[in-house]
Amino acid sequence: MANIGARIERIPDNKYNKGLLVKTGIGNTFDSMDIAMVAFVLPSIIGLWSLSSEQAGLLGSSVLIGYLFGAFFSGWLGDKIGRKKIIMWTLIIYSLATLVSAFSGAWEHFFWMRVIAGIGTGGESAIIGTGGESAIIAPYLAELIASKYRGKYIGALTGFHSFGYVAAAIIGYIVVPASENGWRIALIITALPIFLVLYWRRALPESPRWLESSGRLEQAEQEMRKLEQGVEKYTGKLPEPAEIAPPQVTKGSFFTLWNKKYVKRTIMIYILWFSVIFSYYGFFTWLPTLLYKQGFEISKSFLFSILIYVAQIPGYFSAAYLNDVLGRKKLICTYLGLAAISAFCLSQAHTSSTILISGFFTSLFMVGSMAGMYTYTPEQYPTIIRSTGTGSASAFGRIGGLLAPIYIGYMYPIFGFIGVFLMTTGVLLIGMVSTFILGTETKAKMLDDLNDDNVDKDDSDLNKVV
Repeated sequence: MANIGARIERIPDNKYNKGLLVKTGIGNTFDSMDIAMVAFVLPSIIGLWSLSSEQAGLLGSSVLIGYLFGAFFSGWLGDKIGRKKIIMWTLIIYSLATLVSAFSGAWEHFFWMRVIAGIGTGGESAIIGTGGESAIIAPYLAELIASKYRGKYIGALTGFHSFGYVAAAIIGYIVVPASENGWRIALIITALPIFLVLYWRRALPESPRWLESSGRLEQAEQEMRKLEQGVEKYTGKLPEPAEIAPPQVTKGSFFTLWNKKYVKRTIMIYILWFSVIFSYYGFFTWLPTLLYKQGFEISKSFLFSILIYVAQIPGYFSAAYLNDVLGRKKLICTYLGLAAISAFCLSQAHTSSTILISGFFTSLFMVGSMAGMYTYTPEQYPTIIRSTGTGSASAFGRIGGLLAPIYIGYMYPIFGFIGVFLMTTGVLLIGMVSTFILGTETKAKMLDDLNDDNVDKDDSDLNKVV
C-alpha cells in the first residue's frame, strides 16, 4: 500500500493545485487587510480620543496581543483536531470582533475588541499563513503539494498578504478621510470575510497527511481519493505511486520541539520569526503615522503608504519564484540583508522621493524574506508536530510584533525617525546572521526525507512520522 506522501509526490503541477492556492490565499488577503487597517484608522483614533504616543503604540499592538495566543493554541489544536475546523472558528472570531470594534465608544473598548480579533486572526494565520502569518495553512498547503513545487506555492501563498495590505491602504486612503466615521466604515468592510466560512466549509479538504499521521487511515484514504479525482480532471490518470507502508502513528507535543533532534532548528526559526515580525509590524503599523509626523498631511502619508505597500507584490512573488531557484536559506539571508540596507537608507532619507524609494525597497525585501520564512518553517518538523512547530514560532514572532509598535511609541519621541529605522536595520541583520549560522537548506527535499535526515537515536518514534 502506498502512503499519502508517495501519492502526493507523483502529482504534477496542475490547475487543481492552483485552485487550492487561491482558496487558501483568499484567507491571507483578508487576514492582512484586517491587521493593516489598524495603521490607517490609528491617526483618526488618536485625534478622536486624544491619545498619547504610548497609548497609540498599545493600540497598534492590540491585534498582536491576541495574535500571540491565537497562533500558539491554534497551531497546537491544528495538530490535535485537524486544520479545517480551526479555520472556520478563527475566521468567525476575528470577523465578529472586528465588526464590534467598529462601534467602540472608547479606546479601551476598541483595544479589547482588537485583542479578541487578534486571537481569531492569529489562529487563522496559524491555519492560513500570515502573517501574517500562516502558521498552519503554510504546513497545510505544504502537505498537499509535491516537493518539486512546494517552495513556489508556499511563497505565492504568502504573496496574497500583499493584496490585503494594498486593499487596506486603498480603503484607508479613500474611506477613512471621507467622513468623521470613515474609520468605522473601514472596519465594517474588513469584517465581511465572515461569509468565507460558507465557502471554505465546502471547498477545503482536510489534510490527508495529517489524517494518516493521526491513525485515521480510512478518512485519509477518502480525502486523498477526492484530491486525486480533482487532479485527474486536469491531468488524466495519475501514475501509480511507489508501494510504501503507511507510517506508524506517534504522538508529539510542544516539548518535542526542544529535544536534541529539533532544538537547533527551533532556536533558528524562533530568532528568524522574532526578527522579521518585529521589523514588519513596527514598520507597517507606524508607517502612516510616522510619515504624518514627518510633515506629510494625512492624505499624502496614506498615498505614500499605498505605494510602499504595493512593493509587497513583487517582494512576495519574486521570492516565491526564487524559493525553488536559490533555496530557502540563501533567499532568506539575501532578502534580509537587502532589507537591512534599505532600512538604513530610509533612516537617512529626508525628502519625499528618498523616503518613498527607500520605503519601497524596505517593504519589498522584508516581505520577500517572509515568503522564504513561511516556506522554510514547516519543512523543519514532521507532520505530527508541524503545526505545533510553525504555530509556536509564529506566536514567538508575535511577541516581536507586539513589542515593536509599543517600543516605537516610546522610542520615537526620543530618537525620532532616524532612530526607529536604525533599530529596524539592526533587528533585520540579527535574523539574517542567525539563519546563516544555524540554518540548513531544504530546497526540493520531500517532507519524508527531511524528517529522516538528522535522525536522533533517542527519538526513534518520530523518525517514522511523515
